[in-house]
Amino acid sequence: MHIVVCGALVENGAVLLVHRSPTRRAYPDLWDLPGGHVEAGESELQALAREMREELGVHIVAESSSRVGDWHAGSGEDAVHVGVWQIRDWVGSPTNRAPDEHDDIAWVGISELGGLPLAHGDLAALVRSLPEPDRLPRRDEVRAAASPSGPEIHRCSSA
Repeated sequence: MHIVVCGALVENGAVLLVHRSPTRRAYPDLWDLPGGHVEAGESELQALAREMREELGVHIVAESSSRVGDWHAGSGEDAVHVGVWQIRDWVGSPTNRAPDEHDDIAWVGISELGGLPLAHGDLAALVRSLPEPDRLPRRDEVRAAASPSGPEIHRCSSA
């Protein structure tokens, strides 16, 4: 069985998603929460912190992270158990630090999730059920929120 963690960074009514490269063996060409495998000797929270740093270049505040659900897929040697976490606070601006795994990352309006091809069928419902994080928006996000014609999907810059 493979143990995997993923994290929902939610802010200003949007969640950060990664678009899995079309060449990926598992869930190719679909939008997903960022994350990855738990390595030997790691807790889920340690793996979550490492994956967010490696994939997005952000440092999560461990005390702000909480486990919100589980997904199970496959069977036998291909079985996967995914621990889903909400990350309420982090340091840094997310960028795509793993372009071999993800060909895009974007802030997606929670109300727009149903229109995207998602890796997990209940991803949209899970994100909609999360409580709104208690954190202050960054200066660049305040400017973006002030624009009434802003898009629901906000592309992040590449590393």
